[in-house]
Amino acid sequence: MTDSPTFFETDALVGVLTTQPLGRPLDYRAPEGGCHLGAFVEVPLGPRKVLGVVWGPGAGDYDLSKVRAIIRVLDAAPMRDELRAFLQRAADYTLTPMPAMLRLATRAPGLGDPPSMRKVYRLGQGTPDRITDARKRVIDAAQDMGGLALTLKELAEAAGVTTSVVKGLVKLGAIAEEDSPRDTAFPFLDPDLPGKELTEDQATAAKTLRETQRTGGYSTTLVRGVTGSGKTEVYLEAVAEALAQGRQALVLLPEIALTAEFLTRVQERFGARPAEWHSGVTMTERRRVWKMVAEGQAQLVVGARSALFLPFQRLGLIVVDEEHDTSYKQEDGVLYNARDMAVLRAAICGAQVVLASATPSLESWANAEAGKYDRLTLTTRFGPAILPDMQAIDMRAEDLPSDKWISPTLRRAVEARLQRGEQAMLFLNRRGYAPVTICRACGHQVGCAQCDARMVEHRFLKRLVCHQCGESTPIPTTCPACEAEDRLAAVGPGVERLGEEAHASFPEARIAVLSSDMYGSARQLKAEIEAIAQGGADIIIGTQLVAKGHNFPLLTLVGVIDADLGLQGSDLRAAERTFQLMRQVAGRAGRADKPGTALLQTYQPEHPVIRAILAGDEEAFWKAEADERRAAGMPPYGRLAGVILSGSDVQQVFDLGNHLARNDAPLRRVGAQVYGPAPAPIARVRGRHRVRLLVKAPKGVALQPALSDWIANLRLKGDLRLAIDIDPQSFF
Repeated sequence: MTDSPTFFETDALVGVLTTQPLGRPLDYRAPEGGCHLGAFVEVPLGPRKVLGVVWGPGAGDYDLSKVRAIIRVLDAAPMRDELRAFLQRAADYTLTPMPAMLRLATRAPGLGDPPSMRKVYRLGQGTPDRITDARKRVIDAAQDMGGLALTLKELAEAAGVTTSVVKGLVKLGAIAEEDSPRDTAFPFLDPDLPGKELTEDQATAAKTLRETQRTGGYSTTLVRGVTGSGKTEVYLEAVAEALAQGRQALVLLPEIALTAEFLTRVQERFGARPAEWHSGVTMTERRRVWKMVAEGQAQLVVGARSALFLPFQRLGLIVVDEEHDTSYKQEDGVLYNARDMAVLRAAICGAQVVLASATPSLESWANAEAGKYDRLTLTTRFGPAILPDMQAIDMRAEDLPSDKWISPTLRRAVEARLQRGEQAMLFLNRRGYAPVTICRACGHQVGCAQCDARMVEHRFLKRLVCHQCGESTPIPTTCPACEAEDRLAAVGPGVERLGEEAHASFPEARIAVLSSDMYGSARQLKAEIEAIAQGGADIIIGTQLVAKGHNFPLLTLVGVIDADLGLQGSDLRAAERTFQLMRQVAGRAGRADKPGTALLQTYQPEHPVIRAILAGDEEAFWKAEADERRAAGMPPYGRLAGVILSGSDVQQVFDLGNHLARNDAPLRRVGAQVYGPAPAPIARVRGRHRVRLLVKAPKGVALQPALSDWIANLRLKGDLRLAIDIDPQSFF
């Protein structure tokens, strides 16, 4: 898509889309000197000044004598036609108001600030005469930034100290203070530097991706390879070709903790670090990335799902790594799936998409089967590594006390690894110490005061935490219901409790518990993962965080504590997610020159999903799962939309749901069915009652227009809220 040179002269009537929830562009007069289509501007809105983008000619449906002028045009590259088209089509698909979409595309502070100098701080050459804990934290924080500069406030906050500690280290030369332009171009990434030597499998796939990039134009390729097959090295060759062609590239990762290792690999491949975009990036760096991407001064961005909305000038490649990962689905605010939106953006701007996964989503698998996506398959692990041996431990035959979770068979396997100086991993997809706290006097289960969810004990934090709303309270000593003292008991295992059992079972072992809520920052978590990879722990205990692409060379055993956990409940994707998670976790074992073993503790060894995992016959699993979904008319062979209603008055919420269910004529006209209303599985969150309806329609139906007609005349009273989730991934 080429950009239009449309220019609006001084005083011309223009439509400006703002980030305020007003629903449509507002009319303004072009400022003195005029403005381009797509220009970022500051406009008056009532008594305030707000950010907006010139979206097109003014509508002219407002009293022209009252139309106000644009205050100023910001010093930022105008938004390109392709990005405006992408935001509009993404809004239409997800049924999201345009101002909310624009907010996603302008999530950087100070976009209107003029270029200026600032004081920045980085690691210096000097050594302080006396090292205090506070000084050490500052030096460690500066080292963790990998040479990137921080403002005084950012460095102090990262270290958890006052600014005076930083200034003291500046005087001693341990921290360097420099004058720096606010926004500078990123270092040049050299695509001609040699990459790693590739296997025959990798070389064939890399050649195909490079040729596709050279040809140009839109395409989507599913790169599927067993864990440890070197998918990253393959798609880095596509990145190299994009850079060689003068195009920008974007690599999306599902987890911040993955970025450290990946950035190192990028630096080794191209000689410099790329731009980063995720919640762990400082606001100063966020502004710099946004500006440099817009000016074409950032060749490669590595980031989380929101990086998809950056203002690229010459976007030629989008890689979605671990494309099956559920974290690509935004579950609050704007409800979108970054994988699907990546394909949409690439189609609009004529870019290449690479979807990489060892266990692809059924949607991507089905698109490849139907010929909509190209497919490349890597069948062997990189180097000497071989796939782990997969075995089930039938828990019905294990002699295990009710308050223990590591079976005798798994314990013996861990002990054998420890004796050989190898690492073992125990995997349990439950954060905290225990999922339920129950009173042994009256049977009361301690729940959240704001939600219909059980409070999870986090002994590490000495608190009970609600994993829905974040509500946190000290661990009580008396029952909230019957007030009996010392009768509360933790029931079931979480990773903290598993860690406690491991310490008792393996007292000589160094044990690391990896869970996202046990680290104060993404930087701490990344540092811990790096230390473990270098042999800093004998036993790793973790949640699904550990399944996401981490490479532990010494790890030869993975023990899955409860392989049946994901099979419970009525989730449409339960089997798919269990299969993916178990295969991903098992794939952590034996990634270097030592063979690995994966042991799955299960009470259902005959379950089709468990059998498919053990057999390693992924194609058979996907085909069986596809047949079931096709027969039921469920995604990807049918369409779903979730409707979530909420409010403080449960009766009002149900009345609204019943009204919608009775007046479903616009949906019936396109062959869609409405199920519900019914209480959401978690029926109250943050004090608000939640009711769900599910809309099911045949594939190919124009569902969004029908949904828009269905709710068009709805007037929400009081604090009632309605949200529509197109292609829902979860049903909580």
